[in-house]
Amino acid sequence: MILQTQSYATYKEMTIRMKAIILAAGPSSRLRPMTENSPKTLLEIEGKSIIQRLLDLFRSCDVKDIAIVRGYRKEDFIFPNITYFDNDNYQHNNIISSLFYAEEFMHDGFLFTYCDILYTKEVVQKLLAAPHDISLIIDTKWAERYVGRTEHPTDEAELACVERGKVTRLSKFFNPDEAYGEFIGLAKFTKKGAEILRRNYHRAKDNKWCKYEGRFHDATKFEYAYLTDMIQELIMRGYPVHSVDIQKEWVEIDTIQDYEYAKQLIKKGLL
Repeated sequence: MILQTQSYATYKEMTIRMKAIILAAGPSSRLRPMTENSPKTLLEIEGKSIIQRLLDLFRSCDVKDIAIVRGYRKEDFIFPNITYFDNDNYQHNNIISSLFYAEEFMHDGFLFTYCDILYTKEVVQKLLAAPHDISLIIDTKWAERYVGRTEHPTDEAELACVERGKVTRLSKFFNPDEAYGEFIGLAKFTKKGAEILRRNYHRAKDNKWCKYEGRFHDATKFEYAYLTDMIQELIMRGYPVHSVDIQKEWVEIDTIQDYEYAKQLIKKGLL
């Protein structure tokens, strides 16, 4: 039951306050030619685009204040009742820089999501009910998905080490056998968590001592950093980052092989 950690009234109050930021700026070159004339998240699966499925899912969970960070073919995003932020430099930056185009939207707390993943309503509800300031959805059965997934190997997974519910490491670059699970690209920051993220982002961006020979954790330079690099920075600074565990219940759509797999899950009613 998703409401074990909080009363129903508290859960409802929190979801009404919570916002969501969807990152959708990149060109998605790995899905070409399907994305030659369309952002990946606007690809349709069974008559509905990926991003429309995300919007519908958030709204069904009472998360109705939603922002999209767009870049590649930004004019194609024409959804009503959405706040838009434009990353016109998307070819020269990455996830964390893209997210901070929406910084003004973060102040009261927010859900963060990649635009190329789909997950069940129960996953969102479980994340909303988590009591911590920074929470990441971690799939503990992640390795099963990579069996036969030849176009997206395990060394591209954003893997987490977790001890007693706290994420102790987050990276693409360590032994998969040591991983507790995969970060799926869905996270929650409360108001306090968002303040921690914002403050440390600006400190890291402006402070050369946060970098080693220009690198920022896994990224070759700060502008190319992922959210995982920023989360790893917070972990190293001693901020608690908690895991919200799931077992499957989601899909990433990064390749044509992934797209066909997602189509089958939707046809079966599993997403």
